Amino acid sequence: MSMNSRKFFTNIFKGIAGLALIFSASPGYADEHQVAQILKQLQVHGFLSQGYVKTTGNNFFGHSNNSGSFDFREIGLTASLRPLPRLQLSGQLLHRRAGEGSDGGIRIDFGFLDYNFMNTPAVEFGVRLGRMKHPLGFYNDTRDVPFTRPSILLPQSIYFDRTRNLALASDGALLYGESRTDWGNIAIQAGAAFPQVGDKDTETSIFGNTVPVRGDLKSRLSYLGRITYERPDGRLRLAVSSTQLNVGYSPGQNDIFESGSFRFSPLILSAQYNAERWSVTSEYALRYSRHHGFGNSGLDRSSTGESFYLQGIYRLFPGWEAVLRYDWLFANRKDRNGKKFAAASGYPAHSQYAKDLTIGLRWNITPSIMLSTEYHRVNGTAWLSPLDNPDINDTKKNWNLFAAQISYRF
Repeated sequence: MSMNSRKFFTNIFKGIAGLALIFSASPGYADEHQVAQILKQLQVHGFLSQGYVKTTGNNFFGHSNNSGSFDFREIGLTASLRPLPRLQLSGQLLHRRAGEGSDGGIRIDFGFLDYNFMNTPAVEFGVRLGRMKHPLGFYNDTRDVPFTRPSILLPQSIYFDRTRNLALASDGALLYGESRTDWGNIAIQAGAAFPQVGDKDTETSIFGNTVPVRGDLKSRLSYLGRITYERPDGRLRLAVSSTQLNVGYSPGQNDIFESGSFRFSPLILSAQYNAERWSVTSEYALRYSRHHGFGNSGLDRSSTGESFYLQGIYRLFPGWEAVLRYDWLFANRKDRNGKKFAAASGYPAHSQYAKDLTIGLRWNITPSIMLSTEYHRVNGTAWLSPLDNPDINDTKKNWNLFAAQISYRF
């Protein structure tokens, strides 16, 4: 864990006692008993998981081709405290190892202060300040906890693991509100923040893996929001979410790039229906991206990608679930088969799309222990990480992926 990350997370919980003293102290002083009473509300939870990935033809989450890889591990520690009825502090440290894109260090997954201005049976309104997950789609803000995912791997067309850091979380402010009525609940989240850009994963997603990058990426003010409708019985959920993530670039010495900027603006439409034994979920996304001002004709461009998946979950027996999903992704909706890209770049056309048929099985052995397995038949390589597959010309168009994972929470 970096010194800055450790200092940031530690200061959040050191500030708990200080906030307690400020807001709940008696006029003359605050004694240790008051602080102890508040700290009794501290809740700590965690999870850990170990995965195995075996692929044919390409690598995913490490050197998974042929012999397979155990290079997929997630460990999280979450803490929350409510020193006042309207104030809550929450944070999570995460260790994640998943190929070259996630090197296994300890990082701050989220850490924020949540102040609730109003909370009645009909209306809720509040603000969060700090590092928060982006409210994108149904799964982005809970994607790091294995028990909250419908499968080991989320639909890669929308929830990229190859470029997860940029779209995962930002540091800033988020307003949230909810209206609850007899015909349904409407929740709105909207905020402004600075995305995380200081990693090889983000650098590769912007520049690719074939050119030297001598400068530094700069986080710029970005915007995010989601509107969700849910029936009171939870059967139907609908959502519209979007974000505008802005990144700048400061050139280094003898750099081949100029001071440019990158913008990523996905729009996601989400729908889910839940019955007693089964659930159906579908999400569709348009993903606009724009490179500008880099002084490089091969890089300065804009395009709109397209994503879609349809997923069914069936609860076979108590503790057993099966999942079936079809998922597709096009890097450029105007070049779905990748032929224009291949003609212009010389790289394989199949690097511009991916079609994935997934079947999986989950066994909740106990409320705390879960075992999952799944198989993917994939046509195309658009969501493969170039860090795990540095030679794009060596990737295979049709390939298989098998994954297994055991998870524990407390």
